[in-house]
Formats: sequence, structure tokens, C-alpha cells
Amino acid sequence: MENDTERFDLIILGRGAAAFSAAIKASELSSGGMKIAMVGVGPLGGTCVNVGCVPSKYLLEAANAVFRPRHPKVPGIEPASVKFDFSELMKNLRSYVSHARDTKYVRVLENYGNVKLFTGLGRFIGKKTVMVSDSEGNRKVVLSASNILIATGSRPSVPNIEGLKECGFQTSDTIWGLEKLPKSVAIIGGGAIGLELGQALLYFGSDVTIIEALDSLLPQTEPEIGKSLRLHLENEGMKFMLKSRVGSVRAEEGMKFLDVVSPHGKEVLEVEEIIVATGRVPNTEYLDLNMAGVKTDQRGLIITSRNMKTSASGIYAAGDCVSKSMFLETLAAREGVVAVSNMFGEDIEIDYNSSTWAVFTNPQVAGVGMTENEFASQNGSCSFRIFSLENLTKASIMGETDGLIKITVDPKTNRIAGMHIMSPNATDIITEGAYAVRENYTIDDVVATSHIFPSISEGIKLAAQSFIRDITKMACCVE
Repeated sequence: MENDTERFDLIILGRGAAAFSAAIKASELSSGGMKIAMVGVGPLGGTCVNVGCVPSKYLLEAANAVFRPRHPKVPGIEPASVKFDFSELMKNLRSYVSHARDTKYVRVLENYGNVKLFTGLGRFIGKKTVMVSDSEGNRKVVLSASNILIATGSRPSVPNIEGLKECGFQTSDTIWGLEKLPKSVAIIGGGAIGLELGQALLYFGSDVTIIEALDSLLPQTEPEIGKSLRLHLENEGMKFMLKSRVGSVRAEEGMKFLDVVSPHGKEVLEVEEIIVATGRVPNTEYLDLNMAGVKTDQRGLIITSRNMKTSASGIYAAGDCVSKSMFLETLAAREGVVAVSNMFGEDIEIDYNSSTWAVFTNPQVAGVGMTENEFASQNGSCSFRIFSLENLTKASIMGETDGLIKITVDPKTNRIAGMHIMSPNATDIITEGAYAVRENYTIDDVVATSHIFPSISEGIKLAAQSFIRDITKMACCVE
């Protein structure tokens, strides 16, 4: 085996955001001199471009284009009917995904002659040795390197529900193949994926019911935001079954029946389609991590330091296969950079506290840093303010006053510890919160910074000003 082993400086297991980010950074740091092997299966680009961020946001934009003319926010504008061809729309969605994958991954890789792509499953057969095999386990090649990055990503988690597999269902990986809009949908899981897909289908005309085990939505954000978003979605027509679980599923005459155990007892839900959105599981079970001494948590996620180092020397991990609380493409890409930088002798850490997250519903939800409960539990007390979009001029002009901005502050220093937003363009303006948390900005720093009037981002300044005065008694643009 020694003679037929191909040697590299770096082996990357995976071909998604973390893998590409790491390969590009390593190439830049070594001026193209590092010999890199990239090992994986499936389309280049991984989850985000193929079945995650890109197609879901395309679908949401299309759904908004249908919904908004039918529900104008400005008095004097009459509702307008919008015709659409769902099958053609999905065809164009798939075409765009193919285009994005080609331009952002396939063609990009062509610029790096030092990166060699291996298609197959990689697994450890030694501490620094990886065997690449086909889907049936047949050996294709053996690779070795002084540094290895594990970035194998994740896949949808499917709960063990009686009759579910026999009945058939969709996940966030498979739904993009739909040709016909389902008249009714049950979505198992009320997280970001379930809510985004649910609202998109609702806007197209599906009857949508969310089944969620928890008693609220989006536990990673402030409870006021979770409640406000639920009420908004309910007003749009979405149904929720909270504190509920699906006991079994069966199919009869083209319909699917879910036996749901809810606080009201046992209920039967009849729908055309089921979407499972109960989270994701890491692609680590086939890696034979024990052969390399890499430790995982009970969920199979790889345990790392903030330097992205695993328990094994010279082996790093990044992306959705890493044990952490947030799973995002941008975070995976940053972890890949941190891992490679430390391979080159730097000593940098990933900053999870100032990492932003978002849900692309309408209105959007985004957050960074600690919630009120998180800060108070760690520090004993905290200060916070909740600013309603009803007091924001731009939101009133847009007719989009369902929303709020909540800022959590360290009462001892006035430094901003967290910011959570439900508003139009929340995914854009949350970056201001990321700067504030990362750079230890105080409320006074935000107030002293000019914000455009009228704008949604002005809401952040007004939220900060609410710590020092009653903003309902302020004129516009008061400092």
C-alpha cells in the first residue's frame, strides 16, 4: 500500500462551502504551492448551492412575487391576480442552481491547478491516511497528508415515524424536484427550513400546517420574536400544531393521513404532501474516525477547539459536521479559513458569539450574540429594550409594522451583548449588530452613529435610544 499511496500536503474530506473556502485559503497562503486533495461525492458546492440557501431563497423570491401584488400594503392600490406556472418555475429554479454551481464552484476549481478532485467516499485507514472508495466500498485510491480537514457536511434528519417511509415524503434535499404544487402540506418541524418552505408554499396557494414539538418557534431567538412571527404567519393563513408530535402516517386514495398527538388529544391531519424539516445529521458515520483518534459527541458531530482542531494531531474539522449550536454556510466557510490558517502556524479562533444567523421568512428574522435569558443566566442580570416597528417611519410607509428589534446590554458596561430582529431586510441590517457584538460597542456608540432616515436600519438606532428616553415622545432624527 505504501508504494501506491498518493501524497499531499492537505487532504480535504468534503466538497462544500467549508471545503472550498479551505482549499482557496490554503492555496493563497502557499501561493499555489500546497498540493491539495479534495475528496467527496455528490454535486460540487455541497448543501448550500444545491439544496439549501440558493434554491430556498429562489423559491421565496418567486413566492413573494406572486403574493405581494395580491396583498398590496398601500391604500389605493387594488389587489392584482398573478398567474404562474409552478412546474416552469421549478424548472427555472433547478436551472439557476445548476448555473450557480457551475460559476461558483466548478469553474472556480479550474483556477486552482494545485487542487486534485477525487470523487468517492473517503475514510480513515490510519491517522494520516485516507482510502477513497466507490459507493459499494470498493477501493479506488489511498491518500496521505500531514494535515487533514474533515468537512463532510450533513443531510436531513428523518424521524422514525411509523408508516412515514412507506407513505413517502419530501425533505429540503428532495423538494426541488417537485413539478406540481401540492394543495395541502404538513411540515414536520417548525425551524428555519420548515418556516421558509412553508411560507413559500403558502404564498403559492398551498394549505400549510406546521407540526412542532416545542411550544414556540425559533428557540434560538427571543421569545417575543418567535411569538410575533407565529402570529404574523397565522394571519397569512398558516396553521400551527405546537407541542405536538406525529405518531404514525398512512396513505389512502392519493392522500396522506398523519395521526398527531397534540395538547388537544389525538388529531388526524389529511394532506397531499408531507415535508420533513426536523433538522440535519452529520455525514460522519462512514469516516471510521476511530482509526484517526477523532472524537465526536453523542450526535456524531466532531468535537473541535475554537482553532477547529480535533482530538487528533494534524486533523481539523469545519462546517456542519462540527459540534456547535449554529449550522450556516457562511460560518462553515469561516471555519475552513480558521482551520487552514492554524495549519500554517497562525493562532486564530472562530468567533461564534458574533456570528449572525437568519431566517428568510417575510418578515425576516435575524440575530447575533446572546438573548436576554442567555446573558442573564451567565451574568445574573441584564438590561434590554424592545423596539416595535410600529414606531418606525419606514416600516409604516411600507405597511410592514409586524416586527421588533430587541437589544440586550451588559448593565455594568452598556456594551451590546446581543441583537435580535424581526423586520423587512433583517438579514441585511443584522450585520450592524455583528459589528457591535464583536467590537464591544456600547449603546452610546450606536446612538452617535448616523443612520439614514427613513430606513429599516434606523430602527437599530431607535432601539438603542430607547435605553435613554421614551422614543414615542421623539421627533424624527433626534440625537
